[in-house]
Amino acid sequence: DITKPTELREIAFLEMPGLGINRLWWTGGRYAYVAAHFDGFTDTILCIVDLKDMTKPEIVSKWWLPGMNRAAGEEPKAPKGKRWALHHMIVSGNLGYSAWRDGGFTIHDISDPTAPKLLSRLNWNPPDPGGTHTPLPLPGRKLAIVANESNAEACAKGIFHTWVVDIQAPDNPIPISTLPTPKERDWCKLGNFGPHNLHENRPEAYQSEDTIFATYHNAGLRVFDIKDAFEPKEVAYWLPPIPKKLIDPRPGVSLAAQTCDAYVRKDGVVFMSDWNAGLHALEYKG
Repeated sequence: DITKPTELREIAFLEMPGLGINRLWWTGGRYAYVAAHFDGFTDTILCIVDLKDMTKPEIVSKWWLPGMNRAAGEEPKAPKGKRWALHHMIVSGNLGYSAWRDGGFTIHDISDPTAPKLLSRLNWNPPDPGGTHTPLPLPGRKLAIVANESNAEACAKGIFHTWVVDIQAPDNPIPISTLPTPKERDWCKLGNFGPHNLHENRPEAYQSEDTIFATYHNAGLRVFDIKDAFEPKEVAYWLPPIPKKLIDPRPGVSLAAQTCDAYVRKDGVVFMSDWNAGLHALEYKG
């Protein structure tokens, strides 16, 4: 309970035996949609949590890609060196849109939260590098913007893309374009370059089905106009300064900004987090 921000009060705890959760989608309704790595599974899967009684949250279903349930004796289906793992699901109405890293993009019927039903699965990997990270539905236009997260220095795995997908038939999603790749400089020489996350049109935030805010690791924040879904255009960008020191502890990482997440308020103020360069507040005026 955060009614009093200076006096946080725990009102419930839901144990999930395993390595914990990655990200979740909850906008105040009855159900939360959680990516969690449970004991017995190869990586993070979907679990749906019932919050009817906020003090007693309850897991009512789980769903995973074939081969992920090691405890049940399933044989791994992911190709060698590839990671199938739910990053998170975003929900619109009775449909859930999920990103499974190297396992691609899925659409589920979640009208019965106790039994999510797979409608379709789309995977760019191969030939694209994979890393499917953020599945943003634009229900009014029957589109989804799907960001594939870059996860290699110097573009060692190739160029990662953010896709525009036609979802008017949820059982047959069709990629129709990609957001343009930044080209002001040779970004690959400067470290990890490519998409990370999208502003997710959450309630009480800035919402648009024509303007997309996307983070691009060492290429900062990018704003795209997708009024023509077949020919998206970049209309603005902002680059954080190179940080004075490297915070990322992994070996072989370049000293560079690594723009991670962006949240946009209704008034156009953007809060942008960065693995190495901290938190920036920007203002978008169109």
